[in-house]
Amino acid sequence: MIVFDHVSKIYPNGTVGLDDVNLTIQDGEFVAIIGRSGAGKSTLLRAVNRMHDISKGTLTVNDTNVSGLRGKALRHFRREIGMVFQSFNLVSRTTVIRNVLSARVPEMPFWRVLLGAFRKEDKITALESLDKVGILDKAYIRADQLSGGQQQRVALARTLAQKPKIILADEPVAALDPVTAKQVMEDFVRINKEMGISILLNIHHVELAIEYADRIIGIRAGKIVYDGPSKEVDQAVLDSIYGEAAKQEATA
Repeated sequence: MIVFDHVSKIYPNGTVGLDDVNLTIQDGEFVAIIGRSGAGKSTLLRAVNRMHDISKGTLTVNDTNVSGLRGKALRHFRREIGMVFQSFNLVSRTTVIRNVLSARVPEMPFWRVLLGAFRKEDKITALESLDKVGILDKAYIRADQLSGGQQQRVALARTLAQKPKIILADEPVAALDPVTAKQVMEDFVRINKEMGISILLNIHHVELAIEYADRIIGIRAGKIVYDGPSKEVDQAVLDSIYGEAAKQEATA
């Protein structure tokens, strides 16, 4: 469970990223965050694994006060939260399976990391993760030979190889064509439903959020202005999130 309790984030230049946010995300939910550029979507998402520190309030993840974590405890906490970005962050000149196996490095003794000596169990985990996103046949191909959609699936498989309890996805389909974007969103749905992994996804494309997520969080100027089922998002809701002058942005 993720709980924001009167959370605010103010950047050093005075910009307000989050403004008194109260929000609870239950285990196993698939939640999409929507809003204009600069509204606070990424700030909200990245506060969960403390990529951004909060300024006020309390943020707890699975009963852990995130702000109180330091050193080894913070690193261990982050291993239970997968992160998928718009950029794929793959090592392009090595194989797909080596990219996925990199998720297992934090669990390995230093000598194994030094020698690249992955255990059989780690290789099985990597292959299973690739199978879950439908690209097991690409395991031994170099990452730079894949399409953008396939590379994003490798990034998602790498996250699954962490064996996370939560996946945070920051604009994961922004760089993909419409058909591929839908395929990747379907991967997220399948992972959420079949594996019970909570997914919190920041997305620009409102139509994809409504089609695939169960719940929508609308954020505007750092404030939550909508929190409800995706099927209840109508034009009035979009106006409250984007403003009258920004209707086109919501569906662009």
